[in-house]
Amino acid sequence: MEETEAPQVQELGSIGDHEQESMERDIVLDVYIEEAGYEAGDKRISNISFQVQQGQLLGLIGPNGAGKSTTIKTLLGLLKHAKAQVKLGGENKSYAYVPEQPVFYEDLTLWEHLDLAAAAYGLSYETFEATADKLLSQFGMDQVRNDLPAGFSKGMKQKMMLMLGFLVQPDVYIVDEPFIGLDPRATKDFLRLLEAERKRGAGVLMSTHVLDTAEKICDSFVLVSGGRMTATGTLEDIRAQAGLPEASLFDCFDELT
Repeated sequence: MEETEAPQVQELGSIGDHEQESMERDIVLDVYIEEAGYEAGDKRISNISFQVQQGQLLGLIGPNGAGKSTTIKTLLGLLKHAKAQVKLGGENKSYAYVPEQPVFYEDLTLWEHLDLAAAAYGLSYETFEATADKLLSQFGMDQVRNDLPAGFSKGMKQKMMLMLGFLVQPDVYIVDEPFIGLDPRATKDFLRLLEAERKRGAGVLMSTHVLDTAEKICDSFVLVSGGRMTATGTLEDIRAQAGLPEASLFDCFDELT
């Protein structure tokens, strides 16, 4: 991924050096995208910047085709034609990506997928085994641990993706449309585990269309439309930018896009 010099996104004013250093340590994901696209000269998104802090859940929202997936692909370094700076923070400077569409090896069982992920991240087998057993139980997948995921339902495949993410306990989670295919019980389990990870200090960037849930669980939002940011901040900030002081996130979304 090509890098470009990022401008000062946030003024720190008269904040002292110690406090500024503390704030910088709290940042687990710092993103500035000047522009990005899928082909040379095909600019899909531009001037998008945000930060995710420890324990924060930042919602990336916007209509279909707004640039949410392009934003995520850019910060993951998957687009060749991109000018961007992406910095990871936290203790290990690590992240886990949970894609919208499940990705798996057809010849590996669920347990083997978990084992492979643990090995890739250098987890001890004891830690892996204990964590994997707990996740399988929490997501109701223990009975299929030795089955091939090709035969799973869409919801079960999505659960597998979530378990792979939670297994490694990274500094930041990048989650794309996590609620698609999940039944109410699995959604509740996912939100409970996400809350526990936030209390541990992990940050979360979550792209979602489920605005009623996002309004309840997200600390702040980045609203993207037409490839650009149209609003950022807490729900109160979004309401102010929409000129709707008592509105729901859905109504603000409708007004701003």
